[in-house]
Amino acid sequence: MNTPPSPPGAERTDGSSVQIGALVPLTRPGWVEAGRHLLAGLELAVREVNDAGGIVGRPLELVVRDTAADPQRAAAAVDELARLGVAALAGEYHSVVARAAAARADALGLPFLCSSAVLDALTEQPTAWVARLSPPQSRGWQVYADFLLGAGHSRIAVAAQPSVYWATGTSILRDYLAPRGGTVVELDMSVLTPTAVCDELVDHRATALLLLVGHPEPAVSIVKSVRHDQRLAEIMIGAPAGQPEFAEWATLLGDDSAAIPFLRYLPERLSPLGARVETALRERLAEAPSFVAFEGYDTVAVLADVLRSHGVDRARTAESWPRVAVEGTRGQIRFSRTPGISVWQWARTPIQVVDRDPAEPDRFRILHTA
Repeated sequence: MNTPPSPPGAERTDGSSVQIGALVPLTRPGWVEAGRHLLAGLELAVREVNDAGGIVGRPLELVVRDTAADPQRAAAAVDELARLGVAALAGEYHSVVARAAAARADALGLPFLCSSAVLDALTEQPTAWVARLSPPQSRGWQVYADFLLGAGHSRIAVAAQPSVYWATGTSILRDYLAPRGGTVVELDMSVLTPTAVCDELVDHRATALLLLVGHPEPAVSIVKSVRHDQRLAEIMIGAPAGQPEFAEWATLLGDDSAAIPFLRYLPERLSPLGARVETALRERLAEAPSFVAFEGYDTVAVLADVLRSHGVDRARTAESWPRVAVEGTRGQIRFSRTPGISVWQWARTPIQVVDRDPAEPDRFRILHTA
């Protein structure tokens, strides 16, 4: 591994803070609600680390930068945080943004623990500097495809916007479903209106429509159009990327928000640690925490453990990824090299397919687990 020199003062023992740079979408067009939950998890874990004595007596400090779903803004933030002397980077929700951040972190020799982004190719080439907590898109979306087949759906339509993330998701579904008798037809949302989507669904005799589009729009408008079209009363709407996870979805759609299955990265039952953190996150957020909040907490838990054990030198942090063994809120976190994945990967992230219960849209039903 090419090891750039550590920044001046990296090993200070004078009680000055150990800084972690946090990349979070906090303004539009970023998914602001996801960013708020991610930051809540990061901040809660930092507070608990400091209450327990910090990093060998030094307080842990988050240096937060808003990425606003902008890859260029994220890359610039990585440059700035590197100059400021942060020990490591954490966070990011959007895959295309995390990919830009990971490329800069790799080039600068700055350890980056990605919390939430799932794009398999987070970096173009294998890197020792980046590790990830969320499952790769290929694994999660194959679990979702298994759910579709098990629910009797083989004629799948995807309403997709132009994006590497959405295009990759479509390819994963098509490649996985084809040998199992499934078909995927792509509806281009750069040219179709929500009403036109309904006509396409009828023409293709699709039994399921997957929303591979932004939130809240055009996702909300598509759901409303399909739900209120009598020709499509039997069609299932799905959202593998997780748009229905957050409260805003239920607020905007009301009863139409329910029975739309999505991927969630939580175990069927939380450990005692997970249950305690859930209570604290609920108090901090004033609502039920999403899996993204748990990802934020676990990110800091891992980084704090590494920094305590190996010091704040950036190269030693990156070299420690394969030795991590941290009890997180969703299971024991270990990183390994996974075929086809260019970063250090937590290979056993729990995966569920869940939806909002039509009888009680604020309650989630577990439909399928990996």
